[in-house]
Amino acid sequence: PELCLRLESSGFLRVLLHSCCTELCMSSLTGLGPFLEDEIVPEVIPMEIEVVDAKITLKDDSPQVYPTSPGPLPIILAVDHVVVRRREDGVFYLTEEQPVSVPEEQKAPAEPALATPAAGARGLQLKQVPELQRELQTLKLALAEANMDKARLLQEIRKYNPLFQL
Repeated sequence: PELCLRLESSGFLRVLLHSCCTELCMSSLTGLGPFLEDEIVPEVIPMEIEVVDAKITLKDDSPQVYPTSPGPLPIILAVDHVVVRRREDGVFYLTEEQPVSVPEEQKAPAEPALATPAAGARGLQLKQVPELQRELQTLKLALAEANMDKARLLQEIRKYNPLFQL
């Protein structure tokens, strides 16, 4: 893993986190709350945080309410490449960085797209790739949310019937 911090003389903070795979307990994140509270409104520090190829697993380490419950599932956050920017207005902007250079196999053919049916289909497919990637991400998030709902409902059912099995 690689972590680079740079504080410029202008007060701009740059952070780069590369190839990180870590596991955090939820109690450690909730324990940060008192450190973030203050009676004085802090000065906004503009910053840029870039995360490349990272995987963070969040585990709930709170005591279980029901001993027969399997407990909550860990949350896995996998990030390919994302940049978080905070400007002078204090708002955080989350953006996905796109590669600047396009590999040869992804470039559109130099000949007209309708020259052959295969070339036309390939040109159409290349135009659909970003849209399909966005749709895939949306579906992955929906699936993760549905799995969390399922686990929550099973936990609720087992509260009333500890021997319940699917």
